[in-house]
Order: sequence, then structure tokens, then C-alpha cells
Amino acid sequence: MKSESIKKLVREKYGNIAEQSDRSGSCCGSTSCCTPQNDFSDFSESYGNREGYNPDADLNLGCGIPTEYAGIKKGDHVLDLGSGAGNDCFVARAIVGETGKVTGLDMTAQMVSKARKNCAKLNFENVEFILGDIEEMPFEEKAFNIVISNCVLNLVPDKLKAFREIFRVLKPGGHFCVSDVVVKGNLPEKLQKDAEMYVGCVSGAGEISEYMNFIENSGFRNIKVHKQKEIVLPESILSEYYDDFEINSFHPGEKGIFSITVTAERPL
Repeated sequence: MKSESIKKLVREKYGNIAEQSDRSGSCCGSTSCCTPQNDFSDFSESYGNREGYNPDADLNLGCGIPTEYAGIKKGDHVLDLGSGAGNDCFVARAIVGETGKVTGLDMTAQMVSKARKNCAKLNFENVEFILGDIEEMPFEEKAFNIVISNCVLNLVPDKLKAFREIFRVLKPGGHFCVSDVVVKGNLPEKLQKDAEMYVGCVSGAGEISEYMNFIENSGFRNIKVHKQKEIVLPESILSEYYDDFEINSFHPGEKGIFSITVTAERPL
């Protein structure tokens, strides 16, 4: 698919998720936002014990908790890419306090609207939500101390361009913390597509070594993977492409779809 077609599909899917959650008052990390014949995995992590957590802003669309490893401090200006209904922004705001600032960027108008409504209920004056594209961020360079993102960059068609934009908007010495979905090992093309559908409505998971190369080639240093979690694919999917022996040869951690949380720094 061409870049603009992918972006259009992402806007439609996540716009529907925002609208459905507004109507039902519930999260939409499952079949309700996708085709009904598929059994989708929910691999989001629980935010229940996090300061600043707001259930209204949690649509179960993440694959990690980037604020856990982001090293956010009071007074920092944090940018959340693909901020959705505001979940990670509100957790980050609890850390930066009154003297800091949190900015959320999302390409889906319905999500931005929902996040702004959630923010208005909380009366936060130092949290804002902006409509925009991660590949062409509407921010000046060297504007943020920290960039976070939760299961969003896999949706971006040009990941190298996205990481270069992250580098541009970070202050020298700043860093990012991203949770995302990647592929490890060689998977049959059709299996990878089915696996991506299993872990989310729209996905464009890249191979992990290529993903890390994008980060390094964007100028980042001190790249570190803090967490790696295998997303176990059911035999109902694997059996369409492998016999029993090949399924049993799948060794944990060697091949498949994974969620990772990675940090890297922009050099001084």
C-alpha cells in the first residue's frame, strides 16, 4: 500500500475506535473495532496503579508503558506521539508536575477531540493535544526534553523519517522511550499479515534489526531495549502455514511478533 493509503486507513480505523468508545463508554482494543470474524489479542499492559491514570483515556491500544523507562523529571516538556485519548499524556503529566508540560500529537481528529475533552474534565492547563503527522511534526526543532510513544510507530509508513523527526524535535541530550510492535526472524509474508491482524486492527510491524538501524541511522546513541515480550500466536494461525513439527520448532524468543520498549538519546 502507498503511504497516503496507509495513513487514510489508520485515520479511519482509529477514528472509528474513538467514536465507538464515546458511544459505549468502553475501551476498544478488541474485535469491536475490526472485522468480527477475527479473534484479536489484547496485549496492552495495566496502568491501574500508575499515578495520573485516567480510565476514560485508556482505550487498551498500547503494547507497553513507555513512561516506565522514560526517565521523566519534574519540569520536563514531554511529547507523546500518537497520543490517542490521552492516556500516556496524563501519566506523564503526573510526573512533570505543574512546572512541566505535556504535548500529545495524533493524526486522527476524533482522537484529538476525545483527548481534549478528557483534559478539560481534569482542568489541566499544561497538557495540550495537537492534530498532526509524525512524519512531518508541526514543532520547532529542539523543543522537547523527552519523546514517548506507545504502539504507534509501527503504523507509520516511513519509520526512518519518523525517527529523524523525533531527533529533530528533541533537545540535545534529550531522549525518547518508545513501546512498539516488531517482527523477529523470517516469517512467511501471509503469516506475518495474519499475525499483524491478530495483534491489532492496523499494523506495519518491521523486522527488529531494521527497526534498530532506523534509530541508529537517525543519529541516536545509547540505544537500549528495556523490555521484550513475545506475543504468542495461536496454533489456529500457525497451523495454516506450518505442520506440527514446524510449530513445535518455534522456540520462544527466536521468531514471531514481539512488543519492545526501547530508549535512545540525542547526543549533546
